[in-house]
Amino acid sequence: MNDIIYAVEIHAPDITPKVRHVRIFQMFDKLEIGEFMHLSNDHDPKPLYYQFMIERENEFTWDYLEKGPELWRVVIGKK
Repeated sequence: MNDIIYAVEIHAPDITPKVRHVRIFQMFDKLEIGEFMHLSNDHDPKPLYYQFMIERENEFTWDYLEKGPELWRVVIGKK
């Protein structure tokens, strides 16, 4: 996973909470198949994962690079 070139890097706390998931999905939707985005957050983004499962079923990969306690980092790929 460390050799991946990310098309997008997102630090979720930098995005207003009200629009955070919407913006993340917009960025994901702009990815080409086979591209990846790097998401960092100050808490486990598990709710976002569940939303991806519902709204983009079978369209993404989700791999943790780091699991807290202060920083969570996830690689989200587009299938």
